[in-house]
Amino acid sequence: MNMTHYMGLLADNQPWNLIIFMAIPVICAETIAVTELGILFSRKLDGSLKKINKAVSIFAGIYFTGIFLYLLMNAYIPLTANGEWKGWIDVTAVTFYLLGVVPLLGMALLDLGIVFKNKNAVEKLKTHAFFVGMFLVVAHVAMIFGMVDPSIGTSTGGHMMNM
Repeated sequence: MNMTHYMGLLADNQPWNLIIFMAIPVICAETIAVTELGILFSRKLDGSLKKINKAVSIFAGIYFTGIFLYLLMNAYIPLTANGEWKGWIDVTAVTFYLLGVVPLLGMALLDLGIVFKNKNAVEKLKTHAFFVGMFLVVAHVAMIFGMVDPSIGTSTGGHMMNM
């Protein structure tokens, strides 16, 4: 089976690429999501869950920004410039993976007090929760499309049906 560039990246250099590009961001996102739920239910904006949430959000935003820049320069731009994409499924998987920078960096900037300085604590909590949900959506789209054989989305794909 053909693999998307997304899955190829995770499969190469085992186990390091899997840890760097999947495990660390997913563990951070899950930690953020679980602590976010605890904060939303308890409304304790100054407890230990909030401190963990804030620290992991800042770390994840900075960490994933590094991943974004690295993959943009070393994969996305060269694949585009050289016409090496394996079809729209491949582009979708990698693009949605890279889009994870928007919510993760957004949470980091929010928690660092760089953006939305004038919002009250509840508004910031809502914005943070929105970013968590956004990350879950883009990450899952990337994973789903990343696992699909990219040839089924091309005109030369062996599995396509003529309709």
